[in-house]
Amino acid sequence: MNYKWNYEPPTPERQEAARELAAEVGIHPALGRLLLDRGITSADEARRFFRPQLSELLDPFLFRDMRVAVDRLNAALGRKERILVYGDYDVDGCTAVALVYRFLQRFTTNIDFYIPDRYEEGYGVSHKGVDYAHETGVGLIIVLDCGIKAIEEIAYAKSLGIDFIICDHHVPDNELPPAVAILNAKRTDATYPYEHLSGCGVGFKLMQAFAIDNGIPFSQLTPLLDLCAVSIASDIVPILGENRVLAYHGLKQISSKASVGLKAIIEICGLFDREITMNDIIFKIGPRINASGRMQNGSEAVALLVERDPVRAHRMALQINAYNDQRKDLDKEMTQEANRIVEQLDPSHEQRAIVLYNEEWHKGIIGIVASRLTEVYIRPAVVLTRSDDMATGSARSVGGFDVYKAIDSCRDLLENFGGHTYAAGLSMKVENVPEFKRRFEEYVNQHILDSQIQPELNIDGLLDFKDISHRFYADLRKFAPFGPDNSKPLFATEHVYDYGTSKVVGHHQEHIKLELVDNKSSNVVSGIAFGQSSQARFIKSKRAFDICYSLEENTHKRGEVQLQIEDIRPSEDIKD
Repeated sequence: MNYKWNYEPPTPERQEAARELAAEVGIHPALGRLLLDRGITSADEARRFFRPQLSELLDPFLFRDMRVAVDRLNAALGRKERILVYGDYDVDGCTAVALVYRFLQRFTTNIDFYIPDRYEEGYGVSHKGVDYAHETGVGLIIVLDCGIKAIEEIAYAKSLGIDFIICDHHVPDNELPPAVAILNAKRTDATYPYEHLSGCGVGFKLMQAFAIDNGIPFSQLTPLLDLCAVSIASDIVPILGENRVLAYHGLKQISSKASVGLKAIIEICGLFDREITMNDIIFKIGPRINASGRMQNGSEAVALLVERDPVRAHRMALQINAYNDQRKDLDKEMTQEANRIVEQLDPSHEQRAIVLYNEEWHKGIIGIVASRLTEVYIRPAVVLTRSDDMATGSARSVGGFDVYKAIDSCRDLLENFGGHTYAAGLSMKVENVPEFKRRFEEYVNQHILDSQIQPELNIDGLLDFKDISHRFYADLRKFAPFGPDNSKPLFATEHVYDYGTSKVVGHHQEHIKLELVDNKSSNVVSGIAFGQSSQARFIKSKRAFDICYSLEENTHKRGEVQLQIEDIRPSEDIKD
């Protein structure tokens, strides 16, 4: 891929500020600049950033309606009402349901959980789900990671005498559902100062408020933090502010005292007995939880996440792993088909958005295919399939472009839609698909920036090989967990050379294992360049080149730092 490298050299003043901050904290000046880039300007702020404290979590009663929500929950428990914990079928929804269900199980046995069937009911609160609640005598439904647009369904539940508490983080419409309480920091009248919680995070805040109100020590909430970390990583929400605190301590909980269900998934993934990272969740743990809702029903994932018996949990994890294998096969097949369609589009027409419809595609996989298209073509993508008489789909976006607003501009064509900046779901009548495609593409063409559809690498700093040490890497790891708004830093080193031992590796000879030197020291630095074997001839030509990379621990040589190289190009000045 032909990346544009973006690098903005620091001004002398900023360079001096970074040097002073780094000296005060005791880290390399390049890392001092990373702190400044994150708005951290003092040693005290840096220490809080490196070691987030649970005491920094915000007061949950800052949420509008939290007092009402806790009072209603207290009343339900006091009257021994039947409670239903209801959530979406993706990772965020399943972890949210598992979190709330697990905690409230301590105080009542009159509780159940419900995940709608992706194929029979679709996204969010359904009439079938409300009917199930009514038939089983439910008086209160706590709905998580959905519900903010379920006006008709919640009104129907209200007519049956069922109350709702909504815990959601998706963008609401002007009209809100007739729920008893709506916990959503994206409300136009919101009072909560942090709007980027995951759906599971909002559920955690409800449990935190309930615990405070009933004198329950926070230590009883700590075991739930593993689920928060899984949801934060999987739902791709910013990793600053309150999310950073929850993710930081959630990862600690996963690595040391994961719940029985999560431990079973970790073992199935081959991650047992090691420190779990956000990438482990994104690429291994999360997809397996998701596979349940994609291939069958997300309730199986929730059942695993709340399971207490290790033997049963292992058996359930094996089943979910089998779903994930099926998902991967379908994913590969559908992505190849989608790529063929895109490649056949009129090359004279500049495509700034991709909208594909195929009524044969598997509904549970279209979100993954949309993500693949966005990654490959650097374009917002909407992938649609047919479900009964409707076209339903998923949208994914590129950095900086709000795909939710693009979909909202076509709302008159839609039956339902919801989501946030980078991901959304939608449904429409099949006959509306051509007009939606035209108008969505028109909106994107008018609003997307050239820079948003060009593959870019944003370089955080220039390093010489003499800067790269075990101490430097140890300090860099303090910036973790990484994610949106706290991306893993990318560095560049100019004028490097093959040490003479670099070679092509991989089953299909598609990668390069590198050993490199620069002209500033005698250090030989190891690296891996995945999928870049086409660069091997140039690297072996003994000419100088520049590299852009992140720093990783070599998984084959524990303790060794290596470069994970994102791009290689002939040496020249880096231009922004």
